[in-house]
Amino acid sequence: MSFTSAQESHQHSLETLELLCAYPEFMESIDSVCDIGCGKEGLDLEWWATREVDVDDVLLPLNINCTGIDINEKLLIQHDNITYVQHDFETQLDKQFDVLYCHDSFQYALNPLLTLSNWYNMLIEGGMLALQVPSTTNLEYNKSAYSQPNYHYYNHTVDSLIHMLSVNGFDCNSGFFQQQYNDPWIKAIVYKSDIEPMNPKNTSWYDLADKGLLPKTGVESINKYGYMKREDLVLPWLDYSNIWYGQ
Repeated sequence: MSFTSAQESHQHSLETLELLCAYPEFMESIDSVCDIGCGKEGLDLEWWATREVDVDDVLLPLNINCTGIDINEKLLIQHDNITYVQHDFETQLDKQFDVLYCHDSFQYALNPLLTLSNWYNMLIEGGMLALQVPSTTNLEYNKSAYSQPNYHYYNHTVDSLIHMLSVNGFDCNSGFFQQQYNDPWIKAIVYKSDIEPMNPKNTSWYDLADKGLLPKTGVESINKYGYMKREDLVLPWLDYSNIWYGQ
């Protein structure tokens, strides 16, 4: 689950980043990106900062305004369009972005619900959150595998992530999700809705369904059982595939 180097982590991140490039109009629409937990090497941040667009067979830089936040004292890379802020990513940065990108960091949040609420406030209206987080309860070679790495205090699953995202105003109905068989990594692409984060203590699955924040198959599961069952979920991913989580 853990990576042995920043380059290995970046290669894993590229699996999703390169899929985003398949949507050129989306890429061209981005003015600002914040890489949450960018690490001192900042390889994903550098990727965003160096994106180009093909115009009449000429590659032109997109010049996306990129901000990296992490607890490290400094960032090892430098670009004109990169700003680095030493910052605890669980707390809100007083700035808004088109895209929040978070790879291999969310599992360290001590208060994931509050963290997502703060991230909601860091996005512009309709902004996108791209999140990749490992699960510590998985299948490995068709056998159940459990682990508890240092500083990971929550076991995230696709259904729990949808629950936390939607209660914090992220539109999971129009979002994209992926967790492949025998792969611990959960990937989510969701958008900020016009519904403010809610109180998780008194917000039910039915409330979230009524507000249109949940995937269609999740709503069908809730209407049948009173709660969402992961095995009922069929969710789309960026490559136009659909994954049934009951397999």
